[in-house]
Amino acid sequence: MDIIKLIEQYKHLDLDQVIDHEKFNLISIVHHSTRIEGSTLTEVETQVLLSEGLTPKGKPLHESLMVTDHYAALQYVLEQAKTNSPITPQFIQKLNSLIVKNTASTYNTVFGTIDAATGAFRKGNVVAGDTYFPNFDKVETLTKNLASDLAKRMQQDLTVREKLNLSYDAHFNLVSIHPFYDGNGRTSRLLMNYIQAVYELPLAIVHNETKTDYYQALIDTRKHEDINIFRKFMDEEYIGHLSTEINKFEEMKYPKKGRGFTFLF
Repeated sequence: MDIIKLIEQYKHLDLDQVIDHEKFNLISIVHHSTRIEGSTLTEVETQVLLSEGLTPKGKPLHESLMVTDHYAALQYVLEQAKTNSPITPQFIQKLNSLIVKNTASTYNTVFGTIDAATGAFRKGNVVAGDTYFPNFDKVETLTKNLASDLAKRMQQDLTVREKLNLSYDAHFNLVSIHPFYDGNGRTSRLLMNYIQAVYELPLAIVHNETKTDYYQALIDTRKHEDINIFRKFMDEEYIGHLSTEINKFEEMKYPKKGRGFTFLF
């Protein structure tokens, strides 16, 4: 399926007919992103928490805080996108600080006590499975170089295809630097969404159901040093999400025979 044509089809839907469509789309982004990182809240529980402020019974409080922090960070991203705020290391740190605002820990290091809630860069090395992330003393320079590269590319006259790739690349490169103590995945996915919002593209969702494929795409991209592997995965996620939304809208507008509501009274 042509992803560019799909984007145009999605953007031409009269989504104003759907009550709170944008809000529930944002809630879905938060739900899947936090589920990937270990939250056990269902999508309904996430909706109730963010719409009514009711925490789900029997679930750890830190999971609800993870969700509310992510939602606040996503709102910040959308506000900043309206003015096309430049991507800087400080901007990226701000995103992370919002993501982990109420769940971050403090770390005692040889450099002193570090409060991760401030978006501070990590002062220790990280290994995840067979993946060794860059040495901590390279993190600040790598993040600065990434921000500079993204800012330069965003000043160019890009096609829609190039804009999508730029957002995917930002996601992959930031999570591969792994600059923070916590929230690296969520921050990287938000940075991707920020670039998409600046370009007024539909926001991508990495679905919890494809978590294993997501991690494998990250691993394979690093192993083969081929960004097209991750781009292909993200295209598949993007196409799946937009296709589902378009189909739901069409079914609402033109319900199939026998698919209507049945009143139970």
